[in-house]
Amino acid sequence: MKNKFYQYIQNLQNQITSKLEKVDGVAKFREDIWERPEGGGGRTRIIENGAVFEKGGVNISAVHGKLPDTMQKLFNVGEADFFACGLSLVIHPKNPMVPTVHANWRYFEMYDDNGNVINSWFGGGQDLTPYYLFEEDGKHFHQTCKTACDKHNSEFYPKYKKQCDTYFWNAHRNEARGLGGLFFDYCKANDEMSMEDWYNFVTEVGNSFLEAYVPIVERRKDLPYTEAQRTWQEIRRGRYVEFNLVHDKGTLFGLKTNGRIESILMSLPPHVQWVYDHKPEEGSEEEKLIKVLQHPKDWI
Repeated sequence: MKNKFYQYIQNLQNQITSKLEKVDGVAKFREDIWERPEGGGGRTRIIENGAVFEKGGVNISAVHGKLPDTMQKLFNVGEADFFACGLSLVIHPKNPMVPTVHANWRYFEMYDDNGNVINSWFGGGQDLTPYYLFEEDGKHFHQTCKTACDKHNSEFYPKYKKQCDTYFWNAHRNEARGLGGLFFDYCKANDEMSMEDWYNFVTEVGNSFLEAYVPIVERRKDLPYTEAQRTWQEIRRGRYVEFNLVHDKGTLFGLKTNGRIESILMSLPPHVQWVYDHKPEEGSEEEKLIKVLQHPKDWI
């Protein structure tokens, strides 16, 4: 399974970076191949200063070795060997009318002293973070997520949509990071789903990503915007940074397992502002977004 999924994310990385380069029309992804001293490595691809994308990364990694102490405590296990692989992406467009997007699909295994798999699971999801609210974009993104889920289980979309709203909640701000999407973790074999079934589901979601995001980018990338709207985008990006550094498990996992810092922090946008006690004007488009972030809604 680990070899099968790693092959899948290598191919998916190629598909996504190729498509995003075409959408941008100017910038190309820079590739870094790196190795982790404790075992494994990855392939980082970064796009910067494009016509459409100000900064973004589409990264894959496959790491293995002894489970670090911090992870032993998290999983409530003793010493064990592990393998983890996944694709993680964050795209920050230049135009504030185009939303930021994040996605991640991952697989994890733990082994006993004889190298037998004693635990394995899938996780992942995809979510949208706009700076200005276009209802049709939220509906399109969520409908694409629901269509992918419904091919496997009609209960998945409402369940994983709710988990996404709960997970991407900036508790210290009492607001969502964005409009949500899907979030699932610890997807293990059970009476209803084998690991093969979970693989089919996770890859279905992965394959839906470009369909979920690219049409939104195409609709919004050429819209005019003002300097004030750009400032609002940078203030909202600050909230994105706060979530990733304070709450995000993936970021913390990477930092605690001696992950590659440049790859982990590629999720941070290049231009950000923190303005003291900033509040949007009453009745403005900016306030309209905040109200939705404070009370996540059903998009379908």
